[in-house]
Amino acid sequence: MTAVNLKTLLNKANRNNYAIAGLVVITWEDALAYTEAADETGIPIILQAGPSCRAFTPISVLGKMFRYLAEQTKTPICCHLDHGFSYRECKEGIDNGFTSVMYDGSKKTLKENIKTSYKISTLAHKYNISVEGEIGEVGYFKGQNSKGTDVNDAKEYSSKSKVDAMAISVGNTHLQTSKIAKINYQKILDIQKITRLPLVLHGSSGISYIMRNKIARSTKVAKFNIGTELRMIACKSLRKSYNNNIKNYDKISIIKPSIKILKKETIKVIKNIGPKK
Repeated sequence: MTAVNLKTLLNKANRNNYAIAGLVVITWEDALAYTEAADETGIPIILQAGPSCRAFTPISVLGKMFRYLAEQTKTPICCHLDHGFSYRECKEGIDNGFTSVMYDGSKKTLKENIKTSYKISTLAHKYNISVEGEIGEVGYFKGQNSKGTDVNDAKEYSSKSKVDAMAISVGNTHLQTSKIAKINYQKILDIQKITRLPLVLHGSSGISYIMRNKIARSTKVAKFNIGTELRMIACKSLRKSYNNNIKNYDKISIIKPSIKILKKETIKVIKNIGPKK
């Protein structure tokens, strides 16, 4: 069994100047492709179940699914609940096999964010489960704007919340379909001076390969959340497979080619930021 918590993966990444990809899962096919990519390369990954995934499949099923896949590979896999917006959601992840949960209190006041993060961390740590928190709101492409991380808030949050990793807002944006993010590299350096916590960048599909590599090798950012760019690859492949087999009604044979292509693209992503071989 190779299911591990987030702290184990990110602390090792920080010590050795690389980062781990938090890969956003929507369906079984995504999780399978990601896990096969990890197994083939020997590079650890984080399987992530965000709100969209959880709206489609129950947390109790996702926890078992992630654990099952982790047990099939020698490569360490973190089973992560992403963007839990309440204590209840995070507790449900803790109770159902996840090795890590993320509490998103970025829309709350600093005091409320710290209070709930502390409560979740206290519970999770009893079971050797990691907690990721967020300070400074990461917005959405063509939607809610980001609110950059305040360095002083980050210092207070990191020292009082008991979380194991801290997501920050430095120009990254969720759901970007092109690599146009203007990352405030200096702010990353400023934040890492005031905390020992591994840092996390959500919305990393909008960050170029070159910049992701630079950040992974030269800062304490140890986790990049990547969903949109891989989801686009998977959907394009699925459409092509369907259109090429318009009279085929065997869903599995239509879906299978997209798994292979998604795995290939995932390997590129994780090699770019992962440990040097």
